[in-house]
Amino acid sequence: MTTQQTESTEVAGGKVVLVTGASSGIGAALARRLVADGHRVVAGARRTNRLQALARSTAESAERSGGSLLPVRLDVTNRADVAGFLEAARDRHGRVDVLVSNAGVMPLSRLDSLLVDEWDRMIDVNVRGLLHGIAAALPVFTAQGSGHFVTVASTGAHEVVPTAAVYCGTKYAARAITEGLRQESAPFLRVTTVSPGVVTSELADTITDPGAAEAMRAYRAHAIGPDAIAGAVSYALAQPPDVDVNEIVVRPVQQR
Repeated sequence: MTTQQTESTEVAGGKVVLVTGASSGIGAALARRLVADGHRVVAGARRTNRLQALARSTAESAERSGGSLLPVRLDVTNRADVAGFLEAARDRHGRVDVLVSNAGVMPLSRLDSLLVDEWDRMIDVNVRGLLHGIAAALPVFTAQGSGHFVTVASTGAHEVVPTAAVYCGTKYAARAITEGLRQESAPFLRVTTVSPGVVTSELADTITDPGAAEAMRAYRAHAIGPDAIAGAVSYALAQPPDVDVNEIVVRPVQQR
């Protein structure tokens, strides 16, 4: 199949879009929006009960739009799991058009709290998880002659604040890796980084450090909903094949 034929098929039948971390927050909002847009979404996360509920909640929207949602258990820290996630999509739909690397964790703490296990978890999910996705999808996109990588980073990829040194470090890494991927990729590949600001989600629920948790409660006073981020990704995916939306920052008006 030629690149031109692939692009025509995508437009006619909606794209096959893989979303990691789809069980809640931005990932779930992304899945709902993309199904409503008529895409065939493969939603991955560890909490399969949440994914099943998401599939049920999008059934009516899928019937109207022609989209669909396939729930697949996924642990992005496991390289074989991520490869299997891609294979599940190809087995069902015959191709993969977009990989949205959204899975992330944010157990903030001061460095002198020495919560090393939590640092390791952030590195495993936020950085290694992204790399596992690239390793699995890049050969598929190259063979197809088309593909689109979308990384959900953070405004923490642009600034560092107290208690967020390790988290911001992982997001700086995610942004750098994604930009490097864009520069190295063949012309037929599109690469987008979306950096959300303060968004309503479960991310803050993983914070065990009392001081960081208290600071986050104040910081999240003016959060926006995850649908705003879903809209940004939807916009990037909807552009013509010769348009590459490289980077989008979406934050609350009151976040300075």
